[in-house]
Amino acid sequence: MMTLQIEHLCKTYPGGSTALNDVSLTIEKGQFVVILGKSGAGKSTLLRCINRLVEPSSGEVVLGGESITSARPKQLRRLRRKIAMVFQNYNLVKTRSVLVNALSGCLGAAPWLASLFGRFPQERVDEAVALLNDLGLGDKLDQAAGTLSGGQQQRVGIARSLMQKPDIILADEPVASLDPETAHSIMRLLSEINQKYQVTVLCNLHQPELARSYGHRALALANGSLVYDGLPAGTTGL
Repeated sequence: MMTLQIEHLCKTYPGGSTALNDVSLTIEKGQFVVILGKSGAGKSTLLRCINRLVEPSSGEVVLGGESITSARPKQLRRLRRKIAMVFQNYNLVKTRSVLVNALSGCLGAAPWLASLFGRFPQERVDEAVALLNDLGLGDKLDQAAGTLSGGQQQRVGIARSLMQKPDIILADEPVASLDPETAHSIMRLLSEINQKYQVTVLCNLHQPELARSYGHRALALANGSLVYDGLPAGTTGL
C-alpha cells in the first residue's frame, strides 16, 4: 500500500523564516486530504517538501517504504513519477496545444531521446485524447493552452497530472484563481478522480467550506505547525 509518512518535518528558509515546524502525518492510499491555512501558514512548503521541490531542513518523507528525503537523484526521479502536481497558476506551456501540454505528463517515464523531441507512442497520444474528451476538452486538442479560460486550463493541468499515472496528486491552491462555480467544478473533478483511480489527493485550500464539501480528512497549518487533523466538519471557525 502506497502510504505517505511525514515525520518531524521542518523547513527554515535563509534569513530564519520558519515555514514548517515539526510536522508529522501518516496518509493512507486513497484519502482526499484538504490542507487549510492562511497565506504563509506553510501549506505550499509542505507539498513542495513532499516531492523535494523544496528541500526540508530536517525530518523525513517516506512513500511506500522508500525515503524521498534521502533519495539519490535516480531514485528521486523514479519516486517523483509517482507524485503529480496541480498548480494554482496552471504551469502550462501557453503557446503549445492542449494535447501537447497533457502529454507532457508522460515525459518523466519516456526515453530521454523521446523526451528531448517530445515524441510519444501512439497509445499514449490516444490515451491523452480520450482523457481530454472525458474532461470536456475534446474540441480543444489543437488549441493553444493559453487561450483557454482559467477553469479549462486547470483541467489541462489535471489531465497532465493523470497522464503521469501517479499514486499521489499534490494540488496547490488549484481553485484560488477561479470563480466560485468553476472552483466547485474543479473540486468535484478532483473528488471524482480520487474515487475512480484511488489516487491519494492532498489539496491546499483557504476556503473551509470547500474542505467540508470535498475532503475526507482536513489538516490545518498555522505558522508552520499542524494545529488540526480530523474530519472536515470540525474546521468550522478555523
